[in-house]
Amino acid sequence: MTYRGKYLNRGIGTTIVVALVTAGAIPAWAAFSTTPDALPGFNGTVLAVAYSGNTLFVGGDFTSAVVKGKSIARSRLAAVDARTGELLSWAPAADGRVKALVVSGSAVYAAGDFASVGGQSRDSLAKLDAVTGAVASFKHSLTGKPYALATGSDRLYLGGAFTAVDGQNRTRLAAFSLGSGSLDSSWKPTADDQIEAITATDGRIYVGGKFHKVNGTSGYDRLVALDPAKASIVTGFKPKAPVITYGIAIGPDGVYAAAGGQGGKANAYSTGGTLKWTATFDGDAQAIAYYSGTVYVGGHFDRACKTARTGPQGVCLDGSDDRVKLAALAPSTGKLQAWRADGNGIEGVLTMATTSSFGAMAAGGAFTTVNGSSVKRLAQFS
Repeated sequence: MTYRGKYLNRGIGTTIVVALVTAGAIPAWAAFSTTPDALPGFNGTVLAVAYSGNTLFVGGDFTSAVVKGKSIARSRLAAVDARTGELLSWAPAADGRVKALVVSGSAVYAAGDFASVGGQSRDSLAKLDAVTGAVASFKHSLTGKPYALATGSDRLYLGGAFTAVDGQNRTRLAAFSLGSGSLDSSWKPTADDQIEAITATDGRIYVGGKFHKVNGTSGYDRLVALDPAKASIVTGFKPKAPVITYGIAIGPDGVYAAAGGQGGKANAYSTGGTLKWTATFDGDAQAIAYYSGTVYVGGHFDRACKTARTGPQGVCLDGSDDRVKLAALAPSTGKLQAWRADGNGIEGVLTMATTSSFGAMAAGGAFTTVNGSSVKRLAQFS
């Protein structure tokens, strides 16, 4: 089955993975509770979350937020005061689902299946004021679908399943100037299959997805690092990921990837591309985040496998520990941690983000409970 361009690997026993790393000092006191904070819920799937200070921006397939049992109109875009849990007035309505969000300064960039935002024509990509929600003049046309956004090196990076931007050839990857908003004429790498994730660092743009060739070059399957200005392959990072990559996070010890496969996997790589460890689940890992000495994984899994051996439909063959849609791992070894916040549903967790502003992690998806309590499609742990 597919969802948000992803192939969901349904494990035995299921109840029918722009992770974001925020720059800045990480407070030593920020160990996440397993009890979610009180936040609004949503009546449809949450596909994207992004922090800016105390504000959590939310995008997805919903048409209303739910606050204390009351429905409040929010068409696929919303914002929450992440400290207090208050639903903010920020509400630029999109007429189609929002798949990716990223914040840069006073601007929120959104990408998805929409044709208009805030009553203005916008083809799959929009720039919004982070305070008022006003739609900026930034306007482009896409041939195909966007799935991922990231900012860095004075650019907005876009990935997905598109073939052109503004009528110019762009094969699943493109960049725009954050200053002028114009399509970058020099950053135009190519990938031979869809892009699912982009994460930017100072010297590299990490890209994950289903592809086998990048810039016409083999050997950089499903996970690659590109030069942020030239779009050339960083040849010193060559992990050859064996299965589709859905999410990417960066930590002080390397690169972490959420992946599919027979079951699902979280993989850790050195910055040189060497595989350090793999954690296996009975369903896809669809989102991943690093925070304060822990790797957090979200997906549609129900169990963390004790070994890498899986059978039909991803069933763990050598025993497992229950971890329903969310899990925590040690960054140096991949060892499963005691932290447990079990979700529910089929798709489970589809997006994650962290903030060092006050120490929190957000998870969005299609779940409606966490640890048995009603939590509709958006959870925050602090």
